[in-house]
Amino acid sequence: MAGALAEVLGEVLVAPDGEEVAVAALAARGVSLVGLYFGCSLSGPCAQVGASLAAFYGRFRGEAAAAGAQRLEIVFVSAEQEQQQWQEAVRAMPWLALPFADKRRKLKLWNKYRVSNIPSLIFIDASTGKVVCRNGLLVIRDDPEGLEFPWGPKPFSEVVAGPLLRNNGPSLDSTALEGSHVGVYFSAHWCPPCRSLTRVLVESYRKIKETGQKFEIVFVSADRSEDSFKQYFSEMPWLAVPYADEARRSRLNRLYGIQGIPTLIVLDAKGDVITRQGRVEVLNDTECREFPWHPKPVLELTDSNAVQLNEGPCLVLFVDSEDDGESEAAKQLIQPIAEKIIAKYKAKDEEAPLLFFVAGEDDMTDSLRDYTNLPEAAPLLTILDMSARAKYVMDVEEITPEIVEAFVSDFLADKLKPEPI
Repeated sequence: MAGALAEVLGEVLVAPDGEEVAVAALAARGVSLVGLYFGCSLSGPCAQVGASLAAFYGRFRGEAAAAGAQRLEIVFVSAEQEQQQWQEAVRAMPWLALPFADKRRKLKLWNKYRVSNIPSLIFIDASTGKVVCRNGLLVIRDDPEGLEFPWGPKPFSEVVAGPLLRNNGPSLDSTALEGSHVGVYFSAHWCPPCRSLTRVLVESYRKIKETGQKFEIVFVSADRSEDSFKQYFSEMPWLAVPYADEARRSRLNRLYGIQGIPTLIVLDAKGDVITRQGRVEVLNDTECREFPWHPKPVLELTDSNAVQLNEGPCLVLFVDSEDDGESEAAKQLIQPIAEKIIAKYKAKDEEAPLLFFVAGEDDMTDSLRDYTNLPEAAPLLTILDMSARAKYVMDVEEITPEIVEAFVSDFLADKLKPEPI
């Protein structure tokens, strides 16, 4: 256990009293699950969640005292910028914390787990370091007594089980989804980007169905009232989880670690995830020629997929021409390296630590160069880490596969020096 956890957390954590605690010592305590709590003491929502989490954690501590084994530990991954604030926050918490000085590891954790907002709680298996549940905040809301510990993922068919609503007829049982590709659509009427995506998605759904492919969408509402849900769902030709079934809606959010809407998760006929980027795919492929949208190792940067730049470190190769041939050649250059990285991390059941893009010449690319203060040179090889506000730049006359591979390898080994964005 110690090796897998140490790879994630380092060798040492800090207790509320300031004493160091060896990560290896968690095994002796019987810890089987670790919750990574991403937060900041200055955040109102974090303060509210912190109180609930402390009560939740206290139940497990009480159990540990009675049974002589502690199944759960929480580790605070702070967004505090000042050490004094961090010290005060840690003193007020009953769990452990990542050392303040270990800023690089903190950023790596934010990127590794694609944390886009706080508070966020991610449960990982203490023996393997693998994610068990991406939306732990829903766990402490839905299972405050910890009866479902350790909250591991369940098959989609089990989580979605039950009646599904449709507008043009009686409810269907979820077993009707068997053998179909499924889009699990997390959305709400109050959200303007959701309404915009829904209009496009209605057309995409119609086009896919007209080709005879087995495809269904299940709407999982985040509306604030049943009336809003009914109004919004009336615009949709697909199925929906009943609004009143809050437990099932919450379990689906937990299953896919939803942190924002709109989100469209596309599943294969077995219920396995094909892509979490259904929103981007629908907007990029309005004719649905590439359905069911298996992920591409290298993407051409566009207005619709640029949002992915905020999800973690991204390798972006800027080229000097709007010509499709230039962009295609750049993609072919990067692709074998991207495929190797993706395969390596997939074998560990982890997301790749980098996304890969090729950027041509257009207004969006110009804006990106301006925002990140990049030189006008092309070709230009970069890694952009928006969450850390850092960039890594290699400005050479010719980009070769060897140069790209070395650049990526050095980045993953923390050998590159970041420049501020």
